[in-house]
Amino acid sequence: MKQLFELGCSYSAELLSLTKALGQLQDAGNVTTLSSYLNILNQCNLLGGLQKYANDDARRYQSVPKFQVYNNALLTAYRGTTYDKDRIDPQIWGRWVESAVGGYLLGGAEDGGYKVYYWRERSDEVDYIVASQGTAIALEVKSGRRGMNSGLPKFCENFHPKRALVIGTDGIPFKEFFQMKIEDLL
Repeated sequence: MKQLFELGCSYSAELLSLTKALGQLQDAGNVTTLSSYLNILNQCNLLGGLQKYANDDARRYQSVPKFQVYNNALLTAYRGTTYDKDRIDPQIWGRWVESAVGGYLLGGAEDGGYKVYYWRERSDEVDYIVASQGTAIALEVKSGRRGMNSGLPKFCENFHPKRALVIGTDGIPFKEFFQMKIEDLL
């Protein structure tokens, strides 16, 4: 469980199949064991494995998990680099910021009565989908580069969420987002 926790923290805000994770861990057992460990870590509010958003439960449960820490300090601790170093690399900083947003969403999910997912179809993706009682909102995190990827419009076309929001560059400022009650958006 410790090895999965460390690996999951370093992969926060990234997709990593449990089969691939199994190959990186020593004496980890099998995929079912890893899934059970991930469930325990999620119940402890340490590390979650977000499922893919889908209309079909089977597609949701068999999806590759997106690892997500509840507290970004865990990502920082297990990356082995400094904040200053991460801040100047746009790709790493983007993942760090995406992980912070995901941690905020996960941290409020139980009390807010919503679930957090991700969505991906081929090269189209949306960072986070927040859903409750048949209503969904799509959230795309932007930390620097301007412009929109094709995932958000494609998701809106396929699923018709109540809202589609950009967090960060060209959208809701991070400071404002981290003060919002997510359930009020649903």
